[in-house]
Amino acid sequence: MTKKYFGTDGIRGRVGTLPITPEFVMHLGYSAGKVFAAEWHLIENNRPTVLIGKDTRVSGYMLESALEAGLSAAGVDILLSGPMPTPAIAYLIRALRLQAGVVISASHNPYEDNGIKFFSSEGNKLPDEMEHKIETGLSTPIETMPSAQLGKAQRLKDAPGRYIEFCKSTFPYHLNLRGLRIVVDCAHGATYHIAGHVLHELGADVVTIGAEPNGLNINHECGATYCATLQKAVKAHQADLGIALDGDGDRVMMVDKNGVLYNGDQLIYIIAKHRQQNERLKGGVVGTLMTNLAIENGFRKLNIPFIRANVGDRYVLELLQERGWQLGGESSGHIICIDRHTTGDGIIAALQVLYALRDTNKTLAESMQGVTLFPQELINVNVPKAFNFHVNSVIQKLHEEAVRDLNGEGRVLLRASGTEPLVRVMVEGKSEQKVNYWAERIASAVHSACST
Repeated sequence: MTKKYFGTDGIRGRVGTLPITPEFVMHLGYSAGKVFAAEWHLIENNRPTVLIGKDTRVSGYMLESALEAGLSAAGVDILLSGPMPTPAIAYLIRALRLQAGVVISASHNPYEDNGIKFFSSEGNKLPDEMEHKIETGLSTPIETMPSAQLGKAQRLKDAPGRYIEFCKSTFPYHLNLRGLRIVVDCAHGATYHIAGHVLHELGADVVTIGAEPNGLNINHECGATYCATLQKAVKAHQADLGIALDGDGDRVMMVDKNGVLYNGDQLIYIIAKHRQQNERLKGGVVGTLMTNLAIENGFRKLNIPFIRANVGDRYVLELLQERGWQLGGESSGHIICIDRHTTGDGIIAALQVLYALRDTNKTLAESMQGVTLFPQELINVNVPKAFNFHVNSVIQKLHEEAVRDLNGEGRVLLRASGTEPLVRVMVEGKSEQKVNYWAERIASAVHSACST
């Protein structure tokens, strides 16, 4: 089932360039509305209601209006939450018993990009078949419903408060965060009015940074994709730790009092180890092809089952559901705790780590004792959309040489990004010199292949 527009995380691109144009997004809203209406009418004779959320990009206003127009033309009612984290929309859909939700966001990308991702009534990303139906409907002209059957739109004014209470409910009632000074970096994104309140109401002394969105500064030198700002702030405020979220709030990284960064792999390890100690770990852990080899080895020593999914949180979720497990995620900071939420949630994942730290009275460093990440080099190479590195003999030969040279003590991974026109070259191993050497050689070969 080939899809033209939907990638691993919805539809994404540069604003003003197809498909992120108001005309396309209005048609997308109409097509999605017709699909949702058809699905819902099979269940009961009532029109569906769809929740629209967005992050803080300036283009969100334009795309929100376009989506609203398309959904209304299809006869679908709309609730508008305003800027809210992606996982908040997934939660609110279920809490309000809605039929679907849409998030306008390009997650960790710069403000010039934006995207559209849909959620089902269960708070999960849409299955491939449903995305395919929506794409198929794009070839059908918009036929506006009669005026009496047009969808109506209204604001959901209490969305932030509802989600703050939900996040707090995932942290044990017998514990609190009193005595902890925490710096939280909201990336000038959708958690700017959420994350600080959650931590403060749980008792922490909170310093919030990256919480002054202007439509253009989302993810700019801040947040989970640029942790240097948080590392400096933690030291400057003499905080106990720091939390970095990305633009739409589904990624998290953490920093200890010394400014040492802990990525998604390490945070998942801390959560899993704590759950095993408390006999609350159901099954094992799902990582991805990017998960550091040291984490896999660490799980092996703890006798915690571990498997790898393709890169992308939807693939992690699929394996979790298939295995009946509850914990998984990516080194990039997408962490899924199915027993707490249906999707990756940066705030809730951070609270699970804080739960482990408070319950064991340990620091991040103490919780990771005995596990040292292998050196890992990731180089992103810009490529044309149609570029296929699999058929390039030079690239494949270098790949094979690197694997032989690492001699079973490392990994080489080349993959096309599912959200950007990039080939990601990742090399890891015990020797940092070898890792850097092969990553740079392979990345250079990919770049050269694109130039010829």
